[in-house]
Amino acid sequence: MLETGKNPPFADHAGKADGITEVRRQEALLKTGALQNAILTSANFSIIATDENGIIQLFNVGAERMLGYMAAEVVNKISPSDIHDPQEVMARAQALSLELATPIAPGFEALAFKASRGIEDSYELTYICKDGSRFPAIVSITALRDDYGHIIGYLLIGTDNSVRKQVELELNNAIAVAEKANLAKSDFLSSMSHELRTPLSAILGFAQLMESGSPSPTPSQKRSIDQILKAGWYLLELINEILDLAQIESGRLPLSLEPISLTEVVRECQAMIEPQAEKSSIRMIFPRFEIPYYVKADRTRVKQVLINLLSNAVKYNKAGGTVVVDFIASTLGRIRICVEDTGEGLTPDKVTQLFQPFNRLGKEAGIEEGTGIGLMVSKRLVELMKGEIGVESTVGKGSVFWFELNLTAEPRPAAAAAQPTPVAQPQVLAAACLHTLLYVEDNPANLMLVEDLIARRPDIRLLSATDGSRGIEIARASRPDVILMDINLPGISGIQALKILRADPATAHIPVVALSANAIPRDIERGLGAGFFRYLTKPIMVNEFMDTLDVALRIANTEPARAINEVKA
Repeated sequence: MLETGKNPPFADHAGKADGITEVRRQEALLKTGALQNAILTSANFSIIATDENGIIQLFNVGAERMLGYMAAEVVNKISPSDIHDPQEVMARAQALSLELATPIAPGFEALAFKASRGIEDSYELTYICKDGSRFPAIVSITALRDDYGHIIGYLLIGTDNSVRKQVELELNNAIAVAEKANLAKSDFLSSMSHELRTPLSAILGFAQLMESGSPSPTPSQKRSIDQILKAGWYLLELINEILDLAQIESGRLPLSLEPISLTEVVRECQAMIEPQAEKSSIRMIFPRFEIPYYVKADRTRVKQVLINLLSNAVKYNKAGGTVVVDFIASTLGRIRICVEDTGEGLTPDKVTQLFQPFNRLGKEAGIEEGTGIGLMVSKRLVELMKGEIGVESTVGKGSVFWFELNLTAEPRPAAAAAQPTPVAQPQVLAAACLHTLLYVEDNPANLMLVEDLIARRPDIRLLSATDGSRGIEIARASRPDVILMDINLPGISGIQALKILRADPATAHIPVVALSANAIPRDIERGLGAGFFRYLTKPIMVNEFMDTLDVALRIANTEPARAINEVKA
């Protein structure tokens, strides 16, 4: 039996439990109070609270430190908009008016109206301190509500944004300086390309004339001419590769990613590389594409990469060796093009050194010419086309260089534009018909080269001018069938001269072919965009030059109105 007048055992336990709960509750309240006090007294960020009318009711230590006011100077006296930049307040009110489709008066009520809709807001502003100084801040505003959901005030929490703004300013300045440097670099590259190509044009142009001259050169002369041409074309390749690399590094290499036929590209590369392989007694094996594959890439750059891999496979192969080109279509929407050779192969340490500029892996002393740039340019080009490139090699067996590109759907057939059919070889269009060609060029060597080329065409009469203005005068007076136009001319440029010719009904129909040492892609793109019929770069390739001239003459024989349309096309 329980003794009367004593609490039962469980009552003692309940009392103890209630006591522990109360202690914990008090500890939690103290902890919460300590946290609240720490927040309100923090000097690292400002806390400003207002009543429902936007008048400041709380101004913490951080706000005092940032703004220079004591709490007593602002509480119950001003609104936060009074310490903001007035122009920013006005602009924000206008922005809110448009956003909410409601006229909003400048001041804190604009922010309050938005917050009253239950929307928290965070924005940048400029605080104005008591001493008149300013600093950028990031402020977060939210509505404060009672238990019934009624707004009883607003809370603004701000942080000093000066450091981030300074970093942004320095970053923007650095970007501007970098862009200016890149532009200067591009201009330098364009100028350097022009200056290197101009003398090279004379070297290669006259060498090609001697090679194909009549009477034919003697065997000794032929050997000398071959060496001049070989060295000249190699120098041109070096110039092109250095310029490509420089443009890639500066991020200014233009690419046109579109669906292209991989079959067509491989066939074109096959036609270009097989003569080189035959000279070296290398057997070439190309795949049969039973399924037409299309990749999303830049056609010109894909050919450049494949030709580079094929040339290396021939150049560094063994005598009587083989080069096999194959492809592997994956299930991941990609296709891998492989170029396998039977050369000496590469050791693992040499494989790791591939795709580095000017690194020929010890081949510098060999008889094969090379720059050590081609593979690195190829790597960058493939990566810019969202692809991947690599190599697998075995010493004594050979190497397999490969690159992957993304497959895409076959492009929809477009209406075929009326394009003249290129002539395979230069030919006299009509023995009884004499055509007139005007060449606008200020460089005597280039003018002499074209004079010698046209001397082989009895159907063409050549006129010349050494500047753009004189060229326009001759064009208006003589109405030539075709005009060759240099770009860098004294006085007005070739592009400016073209615009004047296009604006004159008497000369608008004449096909104008650019012939320039400005050979950087952006120069070519600019020239074609200006309306040149074709854009040929120096050094002149004689066959290409004659073919282009024949095509232009064919168009010149059409009716003027039709010729204008075709030239523009």
